[in-house]
Amino acid sequence: MADDQEEQETTAPDAAEETNHDPHYDPIVSLPEQDIKTLEEDEEEVFKMRAKLYRFASENEPPEWKERGTGDVKLLKHKESGSIRLLMRRDRTLKICANHHITPAMELKPNAGSDRAWVWNTLADYADECPKAELLAIRFLNSENAQKFKVKFDECKEEVRKTLKVKGGDDGPDKVAEKLEDLSVKDGKKEEDKKETEKNDEKKEVTTEEKN
Repeated sequence: MADDQEEQETTAPDAAEETNHDPHYDPIVSLPEQDIKTLEEDEEEVFKMRAKLYRFASENEPPEWKERGTGDVKLLKHKESGSIRLLMRRDRTLKICANHHITPAMELKPNAGSDRAWVWNTLADYADECPKAELLAIRFLNSENAQKFKVKFDECKEEVRKTLKVKGGDDGPDKVAEKLEDLSVKDGKKEEDKKETEKNDEKKEVTTEEKN
C-alpha cells in the first residue's frame, strides 16, 4: 500500500507537466512586417460621419439603385495642393466604395424628397480604381446629420473654387471644373501606379524569402 502511494506521488508531477506543456514552434517562413499606407497620410480630415452609400446601376435592366456599403464618409483636404476628395470605406473590410474629388460643379440634390439623403454626379470615381462616371446617393441616420454633411460639402466646393481660381487666373466655372477633373484623373493614375509598385515589391520579398 505504501509502495502504491509512493508511486502515485512520484508520477503525479510528471502528469501535470505533460498537461501544462506548451510547445513553441518557429515559423517555417519569416515574412518582414509591412508598413501599410492608406494614401491619406498627406491629407487633413475635415469631415467624418457614418452613412450608407448607393450607386445607380444604369447598366441593369431595368436600371436600379444598388447598395455600395455602410461606413464612415470622409472629406479629406490635401495639405499641399488644397484639393478635397470624398472617401468612403465599408465597415470591417475597409474596402473603398467611393473615392472622388470635390468639384465646384457638383450639386447635392434631395433623394426622392427625403430629408436625410442626397444624390449627386461625379465624372471620375475611383472606387473600382479605374475612373468612372457615377450617380451616387448617400443616406444618413437623420436629417440633422444629412444637413451637416451638405453644409460641409458646400463649404468644400467653395474652398476648391477659390483655390482653383487662384491657380487658374480668370477661368470660368466650367473651365475650373474641367481642370479639376483632369487633376483627378492624373492623381488617380499616380495612386494606381503606386499600388502596382507596392504589389510588385511585396511579391519580390515573398519570392526572396521562399528561396532562402
